[in-house]
Amino acid sequence: MKTRVLAVAVLAMAAACAPRGSVRRDSPMTATETEKEASKYVGPKRRIGVVDFENKTSYGQRLGTAASDILVTELAKTGRFVVVERDKLNKILDEQKLQSSGAIDPKTVVQVGKVLGLSAIVTGAVSEFGVKTEGSEYLLVQSKRQTAEVTVDIRLVDAETGQVVYADSGKGTAKSGKGSVLGLGTRGGYDETLEGKALRAAIVEFTENIVGQVSKKPWSARIAGVRGDIIYLNAGPLMGVEVGLKLDCFHLGKPISDPTTGLVLGYEEVPLGRLRVTGALGDTGDGSTGEFMSSTVAKPEPKDICRLAK
Repeated sequence: MKTRVLAVAVLAMAAACAPRGSVRRDSPMTATETEKEASKYVGPKRRIGVVDFENKTSYGQRLGTAASDILVTELAKTGRFVVVERDKLNKILDEQKLQSSGAIDPKTVVQVGKVLGLSAIVTGAVSEFGVKTEGSEYLLVQSKRQTAEVTVDIRLVDAETGQVVYADSGKGTAKSGKGSVLGLGTRGGYDETLEGKALRAAIVEFTENIVGQVSKKPWSARIAGVRGDIIYLNAGPLMGVEVGLKLDCFHLGKPISDPTTGLVLGYEEVPLGRLRVTGALGDTGDGSTGEFMSSTVAKPEPKDICRLAK
């Protein structure tokens, strides 16, 4: 009987030492919260870019790339953004001989924003990273727990003005445990999945704030060309622009600047009229065609702006 009780006790301890993982930010976070499902949002999307994050830690350079990869995934899952491929973003930065990671300056953001048609660019840095290993031994059981802690700083920059519209710092923690009984069970060195889990825990909550900040500015498209009654727009199915969508269009006049800073606050606007999207332009999904529903007040021109009809 004593032998059977001891066997049960050993099995219970073995189960307790089996591999396990949990992820949290500053406060405990469930797997459902960190592994958010793709959003069911349907509507026009905004084009956004994510620059490779700077790695300020002494840990391998892959941390910065891993952080930006996770953010790209989380932003895409919201269904509200077309995230420009980082290779394309980095190529533009290289061609313009501009800084390609970390805290890029406002002028750089505006330049890249114009070339790629971005609403915003996200930059950031992994400022702290560490792994703590703890072990214990009890009777026939050996266990080891590893804890990874990371701090990520993030900045959201308006691609039109170069202004930082949102900045935040988040901490993420990931834990894993390994154990063995009588020399049998899970053993091993560093758990390489920990860094990704800790980064995701730090980054995942940024996405909702990014959505909120970017959404404060009305969605818009630009007139790319005019041919008779046909209007060509620089937004198409890829950005959620569908046939039948109605837009209010405006001719942009002189810029209005802040007399103190010189920052462009906006432009004089002349209402043109209401436009209805009639079809897609090309095979890439980047453009669409439309027609004004009535005669326009002024002649539409390339670069004129169209916003969702109210």
